[in-house]
Amino acid sequence: MEISILRLFHRVERDKRVTTHLALVGRAFCASKMFYTGDRDKRLEDKIREVNGRFGGNFEVIYVDDPVQLIKCWKEEGGIVVHLTMYGVPLLDIIDELRNFRKILLIVGSEKVPRIYYEISDYNVSITTQPHSEIAAAAVFLDRLLEGKEFYTEFSNARYKVVPSPKGKKLIRLD
Repeated sequence: MEISILRLFHRVERDKRVTTHLALVGRAFCASKMFYTGDRDKRLEDKIREVNGRFGGNFEVIYVDDPVQLIKCWKEEGGIVVHLTMYGVPLLDIIDELRNFRKILLIVGSEKVPRIYYEISDYNVSITTQPHSEIAAAAVFLDRLLEGKEFYTEFSNARYKVVPSPKGKKLIRLD
């Protein structure tokens, strides 16, 4: 399954930690890339490359000028578009259907999301019908979609590996 995230309307000064954390969640929960719009942020892109360098994988962060065009291309290539919004269909009512698709673009907003994204999406899905964090929404969605398989994913080209430990921290160097 190919999963990508589209982060709408990134604002460097206001959203740097939120967008970085969204990318980290996407990476840890087996998405292959995160597209983002709004302010171009080389520090965000560099930060995720650094994480890949230390912990492996090839998660990409890609700036896009025209998110609507990206969505149209995604759909033309056979992918579906899932917009996470508190106004959508409850996740638990639709998750089994979504697991049947091989290519999913997950849209996550930042500021007020324009109507076009509600209309162009194949599915508007809610994690709850209450205001909540886009980071948490992405994590819950991806965990439910993958049914916990992300807990056992190993990333290639890692320099470090976390060793699960009931107390303290254990990190081993692989190279």
